[in-house]
Amino acid sequence: MEQAIGDLKQEMQEVLTENILSYWMRRMIDEEYGGFYGRVTGMDELTPEAVKGAILNARILWTFSAAYRLLDKEEYLTIARRAKSVIIDYFYDQEYEGVYWALDFKNQPLDTKKQIYAIAFAIYGLSEFNRATGDPEALAYAIRLFECIEDHSFDHINNGYWEAFTREWSEIDDMRLSEKDVNEKKTMNTHLHILESYTNLYRIWKDDRLRKQLRNLIEVFIKKILDHSSWHLKLFFDEYWNCDHHIISYGHDIEASWLIHEAALELGDMGFLAEVESVVKKIANAAFDGFTVQGMIYEKNLDLNLVDKDRHWWVQAETVVGCFNIYQYFGESVALQKAYDCWDFIKNYLIDWKNGEWYWSVRHDGSVNKREDKAGFWKCPYHNGRMCLEVIERIKAFQSIPPYTPHNKVS
Repeated sequence: MEQAIGDLKQEMQEVLTENILSYWMRRMIDEEYGGFYGRVTGMDELTPEAVKGAILNARILWTFSAAYRLLDKEEYLTIARRAKSVIIDYFYDQEYEGVYWALDFKNQPLDTKKQIYAIAFAIYGLSEFNRATGDPEALAYAIRLFECIEDHSFDHINNGYWEAFTREWSEIDDMRLSEKDVNEKKTMNTHLHILESYTNLYRIWKDDRLRKQLRNLIEVFIKKILDHSSWHLKLFFDEYWNCDHHIISYGHDIEASWLIHEAALELGDMGFLAEVESVVKKIANAAFDGFTVQGMIYEKNLDLNLVDKDRHWWVQAETVVGCFNIYQYFGESVALQKAYDCWDFIKNYLIDWKNGEWYWSVRHDGSVNKREDKAGFWKCPYHNGRMCLEVIERIKAFQSIPPYTPHNKVS
């Protein structure tokens, strides 16, 4: 087992440095207008005039900051600095606060709505840059964005966070992240990434209000978002937390299992951690309903009785981390085997070993999906890069700390 884990660490580092990070440094730097290009197609064709999204740039910032923190390579810091400048100089709305949703290819504001999901990712990236470098400006902007979310998005009456606003923080009709989403006022996805960003910010800024809201987010997941009859996450809600849409997202289930756990661990309240751990494993086990030896399937729509069996790149990456988390903290060797199986699937089918980066997905019939982006508005180095970074860091922890004993064992 120790040898297998050692091999896994080496493979992860090679894929991270030689396949993922090198691709983004080689293909995505916009030397003409600054920052990064907005798109490379699934056929590896650069689209230099593509829209530049806030999510893409914030995720680049997080990934290269984390890579620099872990691997201490100056070239990663150079890219992280570039990404930090893009967020502050171009995406940040100095008049109304928050970040724009999208810029044109010349870095001019194109879509100025305030999507809370994107603001959360800007916090995630800026806080990681501070964590890696100690840069005070990055922390100051991360705190300003935290205040934006709390001042404008937090629902003081019904709890949780609203999805989106106009540039001036007024109500907006279309709150969707993308065309495939339901136009509801609150979503699991946005809450998950606020949770993720607040956890990272709390690592470097031990603010009482932040701590309170981070704990509240965990409780929102357990009490509002989690379906206690199935242990899957519900996805779309009205302002009162009513959910009329019955869709299972296996990737979000497994991702949430480790992000909720990570947040509770960071808070350091052992009694509360025990409560959280009593459901973490149940969420992961529910996600395993979608697991096959050929990777984790995408989702099941219970309303339409449809199953999407495509294996998306981000779902596989989160499956590896989620399975590894269950092994690391609960000692489940079956989960570790699932992590290995999924990693083998990634290596065999999703990684583009010739050109770099990963394909968007593998279809149910086994064909590789090259219609969707290789890099773009939603296709970033974050899920796959973070998978590698998480596994490398966790294996390092195995080598330096005693085995973990769960505070609340779950049968």
